[in-house]
Amino acid sequence: MQLDKVVNYHKALADPTRIRLLILLAEGELNGQVLAEKLGVTPATVTHHAAKLREASLINERRDKNTIYFSLNDYFIKNGSNATANLIYRQTSRKGEAEELNEDLERMKQSVIKNFFTAAGKLKSIPAQLKKKLIVLEHIVSKLEKERKYTEKELNEFIKGYHEDFATLRREFIMHQFMFRQNEIYELNPQEMWARWETLS
Repeated sequence: MQLDKVVNYHKALADPTRIRLLILLAEGELNGQVLAEKLGVTPATVTHHAAKLREASLINERRDKNTIYFSLNDYFIKNGSNATANLIYRQTSRKGEAEELNEDLERMKQSVIKNFFTAAGKLKSIPAQLKKKLIVLEHIVSKLEKERKYTEKELNEFIKGYHEDFATLRREFIMHQFMFRQNEIYELNPQEMWARWETLS
């Protein structure tokens, strides 16, 4: 399953038009009509390729009235690339990673969980600080079943068991690569792709 996720990431990039589209977006946000003109393709073709890139979380979309604007999702582009190397070298790096998660990091993790969750396991509030937020998100998604496919309704019900703002938490799961969404079905990403709170200062 981990291999499938990495393959899907690279499939989204395995097209010259999509690569060119991403290169254009590296200069800044553009709408579909402008992209079509620059690429010499139809707006429908841009829409098709943009959908593939969006499913892989490589671009963001913003609608302004009847115009859709596209922009790069820098974090996922870089993180997906790193995940490939991490997956390939996971056996040799696992020992080092285990050593890296030292006692200080573990104490911090448990402190955040204690401060942000009630004794009953409910999330008191969503942390504003990224490092603490990632710890909270990791704690919640670790309760999901690996390799199980969740409908949006099922995932919402799961999140409600922790916090009422299921829409924000569901979006955060996707934004920080904890989960993968395709055709309104959600599934856990391999841990190599999760945003790492341990590396943040």
